[in-house]
Amino acid sequence: QVQLVESGGGLVQAGGSLRLSCTASGSDFSITTMGWYRQAPGKQRELVAAISQGGSANYADSVKGRFTISRDNARNTVYLQMNSLRPEDTAVYYCNAYVPSDFDPRVGMDYWGKGTLLTVSS
Repeated sequence: QVQLVESGGGLVQAGGSLRLSCTASGSDFSITTMGWYRQAPGKQRELVAAISQGGSANYADSVKGRFTISRDNARNTVYLQMNSLRPEDTAVYYCNAYVPSDFDPRVGMDYWGKGTLLTVSS
């Protein structure tokens, strides 16, 4: 029903910036919340940032003031602007989208991209 494709990962020096993008495609779907998660080696997957259809956003404390999430509803795309990158930001970043059920918005499907790797060197 929904496919998510991330782009923008790569290798960057500490203190640098990078922008991730994720575009949803498919048919007959209505996405509410979109977000970015990450998983570093030896650690559990964690929420980085999430944004509602109306633009309300929340962030993990570790990225507040450095990362900015935004979305373009017309293009079904979510972005993550990452500034002042640190080595501890190194992780695989996953795009997430939630599609509510037509009959009950509390029940729906959670979709994930395949992930894009960010490596921040010292």
